[in-house]
Amino acid sequence: MKNVFQLLISLILLLLLLACDSGQIFHKLRPGSKILAFGDSLTHGTGAAPGHGYPEQLEQLIARKVINAGVPGEVSAEGVRRLPGLLDEHQPDLVILCHGGNDLLRKLDKQQLSENLRRMFEAVNQRGIPVVMVAVPEPSLLIDDADLYQELAKELNIPLIEDVLAKLLADRQYKSDRVHLNAAGYGVLTKVIADKLYELRVI
Repeated sequence: MKNVFQLLISLILLLLLLACDSGQIFHKLRPGSKILAFGDSLTHGTGAAPGHGYPEQLEQLIARKVINAGVPGEVSAEGVRRLPGLLDEHQPDLVILCHGGNDLLRKLDKQQLSENLRRMFEAVNQRGIPVVMVAVPEPSLLIDDADLYQELAKELNIPLIEDVLAKLLADRQYKSDRVHLNAAGYGVLTKVIADKLYELRVI
């Protein structure tokens, strides 16, 4: 009996440590909950017909309100300035962060991009809203996620959706141009994001 009690105490302490490590608590999203999809053209849905970006497809798939807050051409420094106002306006229950592609395309400083993504996370986290991040690929001969996403996700303990954009943009049938998906590509991205939300038990 004593051993069982000690085991329970150890498990509780472990859970508390994990919670403190991430600072994020994921709750089940109710039917009236809102998700803020924040990013640039890949969030906006550039390359697909209106209404066929991933936020709109995700809203249909999971039956939760998904706000499309994607701005084509936006760099991360602009995103840092734009995000707090949207958080206060919409007061979402979850944020999906997919940003940084334009920094990488323009070969802007990666360390600054990482810092800007950290500031976006902090803006959301300070409001007690959980964050899921989508890794963005770095333009190169062999398309692969920029390393900074995995590094930042590990540092901040953010759930990371990785490899999916890189694989989709390497496959002609899923992209509309070199850096954007088509409706089918956004559909695959939607399914992967939904799977991550089910894995996190928020839906």
